[in-house]
Amino acid sequence: MAEPVYFWNLRASRKAPYEAKVKRLLKLAGLGAELRSGDLAAIKLHFGEGGGTGHVRPLQLAPILAFVRKCGAKPFLTDTNTLYVGQRGESVSHGLQAAAHGYDPNVLGAPVIIADGLKSGNERAIPCPGRHFEFAYLGGDIVDADMMVTISHFKGHDLAGFGGAIKNVGMGCATRKGKMQQHCGLGPTIHPEHCTGCGNCVEVCSHGALTLDPSGRITIDRDKCAGCAACFLVCRAGGLEVDWRVDVNTFLERMAEYAAAALLARPRRTFHMSFIQQVSPGCDCTGFSDAPICPDLGLLASWDPVALDQACLDLVNQAQPLHPSALPEGIMPGQDKFEAIHGHVRGVHLLEYAASLGLGSREYALQPV
Repeated sequence: MAEPVYFWNLRASRKAPYEAKVKRLLKLAGLGAELRSGDLAAIKLHFGEGGGTGHVRPLQLAPILAFVRKCGAKPFLTDTNTLYVGQRGESVSHGLQAAAHGYDPNVLGAPVIIADGLKSGNERAIPCPGRHFEFAYLGGDIVDADMMVTISHFKGHDLAGFGGAIKNVGMGCATRKGKMQQHCGLGPTIHPEHCTGCGNCVEVCSHGALTLDPSGRITIDRDKCAGCAACFLVCRAGGLEVDWRVDVNTFLERMAEYAAAALLARPRRTFHMSFIQQVSPGCDCTGFSDAPICPDLGLLASWDPVALDQACLDLVNQAQPLHPSALPEGIMPGQDKFEAIHGHVRGVHLLEYAASLGLGSREYALQPV
Protein backbone atom coordinates (compact mmCIF):
# COMPACT_ATOMS: atom_id res chain seq x y z
CA MET A 1 0.00 0.00 0.00
CA ALA A 2 1.36 3.40 -1.01
CA GLU A 3 2.13 5.66 1.95
CA PRO A 4 1.03 9.31 1.66
CA VAL A 5 3.80 11.88 1.31
CA TYR A 6 2.56 15.47 1.53
CA PHE A 7 4.27 17.75 -0.95
CA TRP A 8 4.44 21.52 -1.30
CA ASN A 9 6.36 22.70 -4.36
CA LEU A 10 7.29 26.04 -2.70
CA ARG A 11 4.91 28.09 -4.82
CA ALA A 12 3.40 30.86 -2.68
CA SER A 13 1.36 34.03 -3.10
CA ARG A 14 0.29 37.08 -1.15
CA LYS A 15 -2.79 35.21 0.06
CA ALA A 16 -0.90 31.96 0.67
CA PRO A 17 2.58 32.83 2.01
CA TYR A 18 5.08 30.41 3.50
CA GLU A 19 3.47 30.28 6.94
CA ALA A 20 0.02 29.50 5.55
CA LYS A 21 1.36 26.76 3.28
CA VAL A 22 3.28 25.08 6.10
CA LYS A 23 0.24 25.20 8.38
CA ARG A 24 -1.90 23.63 5.64
CA LEU A 25 0.65 20.85 5.13
CA LEU A 26 0.75 20.04 8.85
CA LYS A 27 -3.02 19.99 9.07
CA LEU A 28 -3.42 17.72 6.05
CA ALA A 29 -0.83 15.34 7.45
CA GLY A 30 -2.68 15.14 10.78
CA LEU A 31 0.14 16.24 13.08
CA GLY A 32 -2.26 18.04 15.40
CA ALA A 33 -4.19 14.83 16.10
CA GLU A 34 -1.03 13.17 17.47
CA LEU A 35 0.08 16.01 19.73
CA ARG A 36 -1.28 16.25 23.27
CA SER A 37 -1.39 19.12 25.70
CA GLY A 38 1.78 19.22 27.76
CA ASP A 39 3.81 16.99 25.43
CA LEU A 40 7.54 17.63 25.47
CA ALA A 41 8.12 17.46 21.73
CA ALA A 42 11.62 16.84 20.38
CA ILE A 43 12.20 18.69 17.11
CA LYS A 44 15.16 16.74 15.74
CA LEU A 45 17.30 18.67 13.26
CA HIS A 46 20.88 19.51 12.29
CA PHE A 47 22.07 22.96 13.41
CA GLY A 48 24.75 23.06 10.74
CA GLU A 49 28.51 23.13 11.05
CA GLY A 50 30.15 26.55 10.96
CA GLY A 51 30.81 27.66 7.39
CA GLY A 52 27.84 25.80 5.93
CA THR A 53 24.72 27.45 4.53
CA GLY A 54 22.50 24.52 3.54
CA HIS A 55 20.94 23.64 6.91
CA VAL A 56 17.25 24.38 7.56
CA ARG A 57 17.01 27.98 8.72
CA PRO A 58 15.33 29.19 11.92
CA LEU A 59 12.84 31.30 9.94
CA GLN A 60 11.66 28.15 8.20
CA LEU A 61 11.09 26.44 11.55
CA ALA A 62 9.03 29.23 13.08
CA PRO A 63 5.56 28.24 11.73
CA ILE A 64 6.21 24.56 12.52
CA LEU A 65 7.05 25.41 16.13
CA ALA A 66 4.05 27.76 16.35
CA PHE A 67 1.78 24.91 15.18
CA VAL A 68 3.20 22.53 17.79
CA ARG A 69 2.73 25.10 20.55
CA LYS A 70 -0.83 25.87 19.45
CA CYS A 71 -1.62 22.18 19.89
CA GLY A 72 -0.57 22.53 23.54
CA ALA A 73 2.82 20.82 23.23
CA LYS A 74 6.17 22.24 24.32
CA PRO A 75 8.75 21.92 21.52
CA PHE A 76 12.51 21.84 22.01
CA LEU A 77 15.16 21.84 19.27
CA THR A 78 17.59 18.96 19.59
CA ASP A 79 20.48 17.01 18.14
CA THR A 80 23.28 14.83 19.53
CA ASN A 81 26.99 15.56 19.70
CA THR A 82 29.23 14.55 16.83
CA LEU A 83 31.91 11.88 16.81
CA TYR A 84 34.33 13.93 14.73
CA VAL A 85 36.16 17.03 15.93
CA GLY A 86 34.29 20.22 15.09
CA GLN A 87 31.96 22.84 16.52
CA ARG A 88 29.42 20.26 17.71
CA GLY A 89 31.55 17.69 19.52
CA GLU A 90 30.30 18.57 23.02
CA SER A 91 27.22 20.39 24.25
CA VAL A 92 28.78 23.75 25.12
CA SER A 93 30.23 24.29 21.66
CA HIS A 94 27.20 22.65 20.07
CA GLY A 95 24.81 25.05 21.79
CA LEU A 96 26.96 28.03 20.81
CA GLN A 97 27.02 26.83 17.21
CA ALA A 98 23.22 26.61 17.18
CA ALA A 99 23.05 30.16 18.55
CA ALA A 100 25.51 31.38 15.91
CA HIS A 101 23.15 30.07 13.23
CA GLY A 102 20.20 31.89 14.75
CA TYR A 103 18.36 29.20 16.72
CA ASP A 104 17.31 31.61 19.48
CA PRO A 105 14.71 30.35 22.00
CA ASN A 106 13.57 33.92 22.62
CA VAL A 107 12.62 34.23 18.97
CA LEU A 108 11.51 30.69 18.16
CA GLY A 109 9.81 29.82 21.46
CA ALA A 110 11.76 26.57 21.73
CA PRO A 111 15.04 26.00 23.60
CA VAL A 112 18.04 24.13 22.22
CA ILE A 113 18.70 20.96 24.24
CA ILE A 114 21.56 18.68 23.16
CA ALA A 115 19.97 15.29 23.76
CA ASP A 116 22.99 13.26 24.84
CA GLY A 117 24.29 15.66 27.48
CA LEU A 118 27.50 17.58 28.06
CA LYS A 119 29.95 14.87 26.92
CA SER A 120 27.46 12.40 25.40
CA GLY A 121 26.90 10.62 28.69
CA ASN A 122 23.09 11.00 28.70
CA GLU A 123 22.49 7.71 26.96
CA ARG A 124 19.79 5.03 26.72
CA ALA A 125 20.38 1.48 25.47
CA ILE A 126 17.42 0.50 23.28
CA PRO A 127 16.91 -2.99 21.78
CA CYS A 128 18.00 -2.89 18.15
CA PRO A 129 16.41 -4.90 15.31
CA GLY A 130 18.49 -6.38 12.54
CA ARG A 131 21.69 -8.43 12.35
CA HIS A 132 24.40 -6.03 13.49
CA PHE A 133 23.56 -4.88 17.03
CA GLU A 134 21.79 -6.05 20.17
CA PHE A 135 21.32 -2.50 21.48
CA ALA A 136 21.37 1.00 20.02
CA TYR A 137 22.77 3.82 22.17
CA LEU A 138 20.57 6.90 21.82
CA GLY A 139 20.45 10.39 23.30
CA GLY A 140 18.48 10.22 26.54
CA ASP A 141 16.41 13.36 26.03
CA ILE A 142 15.23 12.14 22.62
CA VAL A 143 14.19 8.80 24.11
CA ASP A 144 12.42 10.56 26.99
CA ALA A 145 10.53 13.02 24.78
CA ASP A 146 6.78 12.42 24.55
CA MET A 147 6.69 13.11 20.81
CA MET A 148 9.25 13.59 18.06
CA VAL A 149 9.23 15.55 14.80
CA THR A 150 12.25 15.26 12.51
CA ILE A 151 13.19 18.08 10.16
CA SER A 152 15.82 17.22 7.55
CA HIS A 153 17.71 19.00 4.82
CA PHE A 154 17.80 16.51 1.94
CA LYS A 155 21.27 16.50 0.34
CA GLY A 156 24.17 14.27 -0.66
CA HIS A 157 26.52 12.48 1.70
CA ASP A 158 30.01 11.03 1.21
CA LEU A 159 29.34 7.84 3.20
CA ALA A 160 25.60 7.30 2.71
CA GLY A 161 25.07 8.64 -0.83
CA PHE A 162 22.30 10.92 0.41
CA GLY A 163 21.08 12.18 3.75
CA GLY A 164 17.41 12.54 4.66
CA ALA A 165 15.00 11.42 7.36
CA ILE A 166 16.54 7.99 8.02
CA LYS A 167 20.03 9.39 8.43
CA ASN A 168 18.70 12.26 10.58
CA VAL A 169 17.30 9.66 12.97
CA GLY A 170 19.79 6.79 12.67
CA MET A 171 22.99 8.77 13.00
CA GLY A 172 21.49 11.93 14.46
CA CYS A 173 19.83 10.34 17.51
CA ALA A 174 22.87 8.24 18.42
CA THR A 175 25.32 9.11 21.16
CA ARG A 176 29.04 9.17 20.41
CA LYS A 177 29.16 5.48 21.36
CA GLY A 178 26.30 4.79 18.96
CA LYS A 179 27.97 6.74 16.18
CA MET A 180 31.18 4.77 16.73
CA GLN A 181 29.20 1.53 16.45
CA GLN A 182 27.77 2.58 13.11
CA HIS A 183 31.09 3.81 11.69
CA CYS A 184 33.20 0.94 13.04
CA GLY A 185 35.06 -0.76 10.20
CA LEU A 186 35.05 2.33 8.00
CA GLY A 187 38.55 3.40 8.91
CA PRO A 188 40.79 4.80 6.20
CA THR A 189 42.91 3.02 3.65
CA ILE A 190 46.30 4.73 3.69
CA HIS A 191 48.07 5.96 0.52
CA PRO A 192 51.40 7.28 1.87
CA GLU A 193 52.62 8.03 -1.65
CA HIS A 194 49.93 10.73 -1.92
CA CYS A 195 50.46 12.18 1.57
CA THR A 196 51.86 15.72 1.65
CA GLY A 197 52.62 15.64 5.38
CA CYS A 198 50.29 18.54 6.16
CA GLY A 199 49.13 16.89 9.40
CA ASN A 200 45.50 18.01 9.08
CA CYS A 201 44.22 14.45 9.48
CA VAL A 202 46.35 13.92 12.60
CA GLU A 203 44.94 17.11 14.09
CA VAL A 204 41.28 16.06 13.65
CA CYS A 205 41.80 12.44 14.78
CA SER A 206 40.48 12.64 18.34
CA HIS A 207 41.31 8.95 18.94
CA GLY A 208 45.03 9.29 18.24
CA ALA A 209 44.99 6.67 15.49
CA LEU A 210 46.86 8.75 12.90
CA THR A 211 50.47 9.91 13.11
CA LEU A 212 53.17 11.05 10.72
CA ASP A 213 56.23 8.79 10.42
CA PRO A 214 59.80 10.19 10.44
CA SER A 215 59.57 10.79 6.70
CA GLY A 216 56.43 12.90 7.17
CA ARG A 217 54.02 10.33 5.70
CA ILE A 218 50.77 9.21 7.27
CA THR A 219 50.48 5.99 9.32
CA ILE A 220 47.57 4.45 11.23
CA ASP A 221 47.07 2.42 14.40
CA ARG A 222 44.07 0.23 13.51
CA ASP A 223 43.38 -0.65 17.14
CA LYS A 224 42.72 3.03 17.95
CA CYS A 225 40.69 3.89 14.85
CA ALA A 226 36.98 4.43 15.57
CA GLY A 227 36.00 4.90 11.93
CA CYS A 228 34.66 8.39 12.56
CA ALA A 229 35.56 9.61 9.04
CA ALA A 230 36.79 13.02 10.22
CA CYS A 231 40.11 12.51 8.43
CA PHE A 232 38.44 12.05 5.05
CA LEU A 233 36.98 15.51 5.28
CA VAL A 234 40.32 17.28 5.65
CA CYS A 235 42.60 15.28 3.34
CA ARG A 236 42.85 17.00 -0.03
CA ALA A 237 45.76 14.96 -1.38
CA GLY A 238 44.23 11.48 -1.59
CA GLY A 239 46.33 10.09 1.23
CA LEU A 240 43.26 8.64 2.98
CA GLU A 241 40.17 6.91 1.63
CA VAL A 242 37.58 4.34 2.69
CA ASP A 243 37.56 0.85 1.23
CA TRP A 244 34.02 1.52 0.01
CA ARG A 245 33.65 -1.76 -1.84
CA VAL A 246 33.76 -3.75 1.38
CA ASP A 247 32.21 -1.53 4.01
CA VAL A 248 29.58 0.85 2.66
CA ASN A 249 26.56 -1.50 2.70
CA THR A 250 27.37 -2.53 6.25
CA PHE A 251 27.45 1.13 7.27
CA LEU A 252 24.07 1.77 5.61
CA GLU A 253 22.53 -1.26 7.33
CA ARG A 254 23.85 -0.20 10.73
CA MET A 255 22.40 3.27 10.26
CA ALA A 256 19.02 1.82 9.26
CA GLU A 257 19.02 -0.40 12.36
CA TYR A 258 19.71 2.59 14.59
CA ALA A 259 16.85 4.47 12.94
CA ALA A 260 14.57 1.50 13.51
CA ALA A 261 15.59 1.29 17.17
CA ALA A 262 14.96 5.00 17.65
CA LEU A 263 11.54 4.99 15.97
CA LEU A 264 9.92 1.59 16.49
CA ALA A 265 10.37 1.67 20.27
CA ARG A 266 8.58 4.99 20.65
CA PRO A 267 5.07 4.84 22.17
CA ARG A 268 3.77 7.16 19.44
CA ARG A 269 4.73 7.47 15.81
CA THR A 270 7.17 10.15 14.65
CA PHE A 271 6.41 12.82 12.06
CA HIS A 272 9.06 13.53 9.42
CA MET A 273 9.64 16.62 7.26
CA SER A 274 12.30 17.17 4.58
CA PHE A 275 13.33 20.33 2.76
CA ILE A 276 14.59 19.74 -0.78
CA GLN A 277 16.47 23.00 -1.14
CA GLN A 278 20.10 23.92 -1.81
CA VAL A 279 20.71 20.22 -2.52
CA SER A 280 24.45 20.09 -1.98
CA PRO A 281 26.55 17.06 -2.96
CA GLY A 282 27.87 16.70 0.60
CA CYS A 283 26.61 16.78 4.16
CA ASP A 284 25.95 19.86 6.32
CA CYS A 285 28.73 18.55 8.61
CA THR A 286 31.49 19.47 6.16
CA GLY A 287 31.77 23.14 7.11
CA PHE A 288 30.95 24.41 3.62
CA SER A 289 28.06 24.07 1.18
CA ASP A 290 28.96 23.35 -2.42
CA ALA A 291 26.80 24.55 -5.33
CA PRO A 292 23.39 22.84 -5.54
CA ILE A 293 23.00 19.95 -7.98
CA CYS A 294 19.33 20.63 -8.79
CA PRO A 295 16.75 23.42 -8.28
CA ASP A 296 14.90 23.86 -5.00
CA LEU A 297 11.98 21.45 -5.26
CA GLY A 298 9.80 21.58 -2.17
CA LEU A 299 8.89 20.65 1.37
CA LEU A 300 7.75 17.06 1.93
CA ALA A 301 6.29 15.38 5.01
CA SER A 302 5.18 11.89 6.00
CA TRP A 303 4.73 9.58 8.96
CA ASP A 304 6.83 7.05 6.99
CA PRO A 305 10.56 7.92 6.80
CA VAL A 306 11.27 5.34 4.09
CA ALA A 307 8.52 6.66 1.83
CA LEU A 308 9.68 10.22 2.50
CA ASP A 309 13.32 9.51 1.62
CA GLN A 310 12.27 7.58 -1.49
CA ALA A 311 10.05 10.45 -2.65
CA CYS A 312 12.83 13.00 -2.06
CA LEU A 313 15.35 10.84 -3.92
CA ASP A 314 13.00 10.39 -6.88
CA LEU A 315 12.24 14.11 -7.12
CA VAL A 316 15.93 15.05 -7.04
CA ASN A 317 16.80 12.45 -9.67
CA GLN A 318 13.96 13.54 -11.95
CA ALA A 319 14.94 17.21 -11.67
CA GLN A 320 17.03 19.20 -14.12
CA PRO A 321 20.74 18.96 -13.25
CA LEU A 322 22.47 22.22 -12.38
CA HIS A 323 25.92 23.27 -13.57
CA PRO A 324 28.47 24.29 -12.51
CA SER A 325 28.28 21.74 -9.68
CA ALA A 326 29.84 18.48 -8.55
CA LEU A 327 27.70 16.65 -11.12
CA PRO A 328 29.58 15.25 -14.12
CA GLU A 329 28.81 16.82 -17.48
CA GLY A 330 26.23 15.00 -19.53
CA ILE A 331 24.07 13.67 -16.70
CA MET A 332 20.40 13.74 -17.64
CA PRO A 333 17.12 14.05 -15.68
CA GLY A 334 16.16 10.60 -14.45
CA GLN A 335 19.70 9.46 -13.71
CA ASP A 336 20.81 8.99 -10.10
CA LYS A 337 22.61 12.23 -9.26
CA PHE A 338 24.04 11.03 -5.96
CA GLU A 339 25.49 7.85 -7.47
CA ALA A 340 27.01 10.00 -10.21
CA ILE A 341 28.89 11.94 -7.50
CA HIS A 342 29.45 9.23 -4.90
CA GLY A 343 29.87 6.22 -7.19
CA HIS A 344 31.10 4.02 -4.35
CA VAL A 345 27.69 4.24 -2.61
CA ARG A 346 24.41 2.68 -3.70
CA GLY A 347 22.23 4.78 -1.41
CA VAL A 348 19.06 2.91 -2.31
CA HIS A 349 20.41 -0.02 -0.26
CA LEU A 350 19.59 2.05 2.83
CA LEU A 351 15.94 2.24 1.75
CA GLU A 352 15.76 -1.46 0.89
CA TYR A 353 17.19 -2.52 4.22
CA ALA A 354 15.14 -0.03 6.24
CA ALA A 355 11.97 -1.37 4.62
CA SER A 356 13.00 -4.93 5.49
CA LEU A 357 13.25 -3.88 9.16
CA GLY A 358 9.64 -2.67 9.14
CA LEU A 359 10.64 0.98 9.24
CA GLY A 360 8.38 1.88 6.32
CA SER A 361 7.49 1.33 2.68
CA ARG A 362 9.20 2.47 -0.50
CA GLU A 363 5.77 2.77 -2.13
CA TYR A 364 4.35 6.27 -1.79
CA ALA A 365 1.71 8.59 -3.14
CA LEU A 366 2.42 12.32 -3.37
CA GLN A 367 -0.35 14.43 -1.88
CA PRO A 368 -0.02 18.02 -3.19
CA VAL A 369 -0.62 20.83 -0.71
